[in-house]
Amino acid sequence: MTIQAFAKLCGCNPQTLRYYDRVDLLKPSRVDRFSGYRYYDEEQALIFVKIKNLQLGGFSIEEIKGLLDADDETVCRAFERKISEQQARLETMKEIQRSYRSEMTTMRQTIEDIRKAMNAFDPTEEFGIDRARYDDICARVDEMLTTAMDSGCFRDFSFDEERHSPDPLPKVLRDPTCRTVYEKHGWQHVKDFFPEFARLADGGDYHLVFALTKDKPNHTAFSTTVLNLLLEENEGKKHTLSCDATDTADGQNHFWLLKRIY
Repeated sequence: MTIQAFAKLCGCNPQTLRYYDRVDLLKPSRVDRFSGYRYYDEEQALIFVKIKNLQLGGFSIEEIKGLLDADDETVCRAFERKISEQQARLETMKEIQRSYRSEMTTMRQTIEDIRKAMNAFDPTEEFGIDRARYDDICARVDEMLTTAMDSGCFRDFSFDEERHSPDPLPKVLRDPTCRTVYEKHGWQHVKDFFPEFARLADGGDYHLVFALTKDKPNHTAFSTTVLNLLLEENEGKKHTLSCDATDTADGQNHFWLLKRIY
């Protein structure tokens, strides 16, 4: 029968049959060598039914090809496997949904904590900047936090959360992929030595490590402020900045500037 008649028998359009022919799923029983017309046998309708249902069941073209000559029992077992796969995928999606809700709640709380920490911080003595400049930093941080909330991630700068257990030697200092390019120990305020390390090489991946005395408890605002001051100092440069602030182990302030090497 012609392709039009076969399409009517199968309840599809001729374009579907031409597609099946093109991908080697269901080829005509005969093609007129002069006119190019496709002709099909009625028995091929059974193959069409198999292809259509496998395709609706989510089987790929290659998977369908492997089942074309299979008996009904084998095809049914294939459907059972596909159902199991879909069920597993559904469970994964549900887990992602639960994780999404949890992570969004955590992120909202983290962002709120950062805002509160920034508002409670006075940078004058530590960094030697006035309130107007600090307000500009807070506004920029708030904009970045809003972007982070919208995108689901923190961008442009990052810092580790406060840690209250002093580490005699922060682990990152033992990281073989990091090299210390500057360090300062026994200092009182960052403003006293900030110019010594503030100019960073373009394109670098830098990590700041602070071990702070108890009179500097607001690690979140401390880290955020120093990172933003570095961004201002190196405007126009492309680099990665992160900061880790923790409690000191010996009652003195310590600072390391690390550069990641690849």
